[in-house]
Amino acid sequence: MGSRKILKIASLLFVIGAVFFVYSTYNPSQNNLFVPCPIKYFTGYDCPGCGSQRAIHQILHFKFYNAFRLNPLMVLSLPLIIYALGITLWNWIFETRYRVKLFYSNTFIYTYFGLVILYWIARNLPFYPFNLLAPTEP
Repeated sequence: MGSRKILKIASLLFVIGAVFFVYSTYNPSQNNLFVPCPIKYFTGYDCPGCGSQRAIHQILHFKFYNAFRLNPLMVLSLPLIIYALGITLWNWIFETRYRVKLFYSNTFIYTYFGLVILYWIARNLPFYPFNLLAPTEP
C-alpha cells in the first residue's frame, strides 16, 4: 500500500472521528454550534432536511426511534446514502471508477425528487397523520 493511500485513509479516519466526536458530544438541540435551517428560520415551515442534524445525533447514540421521529425520510434514506458514500470513498482511496448505477437512472432520480417534494408538503400539513412527519423532540 502506497504512502498516498495511507495518507488518504488516515485523513478519512480523522474526519470520521472528528464528526463522530462532534455529533456524539454536542447535542444540536442544546448547542449553538450547529447552523439552524434557513427555510425554517425565514418561513416557519419545515424543509425536507429539518431535524436531520438532531436525528444523526440520536443515531450515534443508538436511539433510532427518536431519530425516526425527527426526520423519517432521512433515516429511511441512510442505507442508500451510506452505500453511495462508501463507493465514493472507495473510488477516492483506491483510484477506481465504480458507480452507483441507481443514481444514473432518470426514473429513480425523478421518483426520489418527487417523493422529497411530497414529503416536504406533507410534513407541513397541520392535521393527523401528516403532523407526525414534523420533527418532534423525544
